[in-house]
Amino acid sequence: MHVVTGAGSGIGASLTSRLLDRGDAVIAVVRDAGRARQLSAELPGIATLVGDLENPGRLAWALSKQTLPERIDSLVHAAGTVDLGGVADLTAASWQKQIAVNLLAPAELTRLFLPVLRVSAARVVFVNSGAGLRANPEWSAYAASKHGLKALADSLRAEEHANGVHVTTVYPGRTATPMQQKVHQQEGAEYHPERFIDPDSVARSILTAIDLPRDAEITDLSIRPGR
Repeated sequence: MHVVTGAGSGIGASLTSRLLDRGDAVIAVVRDAGRARQLSAELPGIATLVGDLENPGRLAWALSKQTLPERIDSLVHAAGTVDLGGVADLTAASWQKQIAVNLLAPAELTRLFLPVLRVSAARVVFVNSGAGLRANPEWSAYAASKHGLKALADSLRAEEHANGVHVTTVYPGRTATPMQQKVHQQEGAEYHPERFIDPDSVARSILTAIDLPRDAEITDLSIRPGR
């Protein structure tokens, strides 16, 4: 059983499709019941849990009203949001949304699933970004959220190693996703998806981390465009 956020788009969608194609069970965490119905129609066989990642403080309540899996082999945090702008221009609301979706929600979901993750000796995968390793102009809020996500993963790995929970952070370079298209719109640049990493290539790398034998753990994996 795999639990995936961001399963409806980009890297998360590619990963979910690969998991379903090989017969694995997947639960997608979605923002509301309407999105759950839509995703179930798009990806036959998928299960859903409703929880709004923009409101991490309500996730515990939302999940308490639903049936949770008794076993989780992997928890993949692939959802994310970005809003570019200078420190002088970004509003508190923009900061709050990016921190909530990119950092607080992964932390809270991991906390809520941790008892099952320990029993299952699961793998937790955080889809980070090159922005989680460096911060460029106009990227302050997004990079701050992704730097925080790296810290979360590093701490979790150290804390849960003795419990058999393996933690991987993946740092993709620019990937041809709807988020990347939005970034180009914000940058005022033409979008040429063929110049960037195919999301399926990142998904295959995540599968490698998930499927690795238990005697090994991929801790950090950077992926860069090959053309």
